Amino acid sequence: MEQSVDTLVIGAGQAGLATGYHLQRAAVPFVILEAREAPGGSWPHYYESLRLFSPARFSSLPGMPFPGDPERYPTRDEVVAYLRAYAAHFQLPVVTGAWVSAVARQGELFLVHTADGRSFQARTLIAATGAFHRPFTPNLPGQEQFRGQLLHSSAYRAPTPFAGQRVVVVGGGNSAVQIAAELATVARVSLAVRDPVRFVTQRPYGRDVHWWWSLLRFDTSPLESPQARLFGRLASGKGPRVLDMGSYRKALAAGRPDAHPMFHAFTEAGVVWAHGQVEAVDTVIFATGYRANLDYLAPLGALDRAGEALQHHGISTTVPGLGFVGLSNQRTFASATLRGVGADAAVVLRALQHQRQTAPGSPRMRWWGACCPAGRPA
Repeated sequence: MEQSVDTLVIGAGQAGLATGYHLQRAAVPFVILEAREAPGGSWPHYYESLRLFSPARFSSLPGMPFPGDPERYPTRDEVVAYLRAYAAHFQLPVVTGAWVSAVARQGELFLVHTADGRSFQARTLIAATGAFHRPFTPNLPGQEQFRGQLLHSSAYRAPTPFAGQRVVVVGGGNSAVQIAAELATVARVSLAVRDPVRFVTQRPYGRDVHWWWSLLRFDTSPLESPQARLFGRLASGKGPRVLDMGSYRKALAAGRPDAHPMFHAFTEAGVVWAHGQVEAVDTVIFATGYRANLDYLAPLGALDRAGEALQHHGISTTVPGLGFVGLSNQRTFASATLRGVGADAAVVLRALQHQRQTAPGSPRMRWWGACCPAGRPA
């Protein structure tokens, strides 16, 4: 038996919950499908010591501030607790254990089937499975013959299992540096980087960098805006930037971990460094990011050849009624963050409602006005 709703949201992480908040304010019948046993998205599966790179005051979803000291940097477990408390506080209709196995169109409706045999029907579909579900691991020469341990940072939890090992962490971003520095307390660790690690002072002039960005609206303005363009120019250059209070700079300066140009290839026992040295290595950890988890939309023609969404500011450019929330750089530089998904969700839902109202033969419905009567994101 199919359950029919106006809007179906796939994913109960930060993007899906923010979308649910706006739909509830607009009194729109909706359901959020979550593959796992509880809301929280990818957060419960990150490494144990992870802390947000932004203070609590800049890490909230709409309608519910992050609890506690607003200047602190919340832990992974605090974020998980916050997301689950958010879903409970607003009594969002989250259906757990609902792994989406197929999505199809039937006229103007979306038909969604889950792996456990349930079916849902909706006029509007929001893909909120985010940008951090599908680990990306490059394929390097000799990789298949490497006999050591090879894993993505998504599988890393704590340093204890790596005690006494020779470990190489591939990547130069925040997570790579944080994991490598933590591992260096129990193992001999190197960062393998394509470009030198570039640090950004976390608290210039006594304020967190996100306070300055917020003041100037650098990372929350549309990518086409003058503020975002200036931010992009300031952040341009080779390699990612790492936010730092000073401890990571000191760790790299002390060689714990050290940093090397990216190795050329694997051997059975280790790696071949750029300068030709062959070294035995126990474990290689790829902190090389993620790709969007959107394969379930491929049958709709909603993705390009690389599996990325064909979208503009979160609205599908090929499938009417389909929206996205939580993609990296979807609308702003903050689109994939806790502070960015709420504004994006409001913009996407408003645009989809306009699309529905202006479609030939469609009734003019005004549910979105109940959420954002001024026509601006909440």
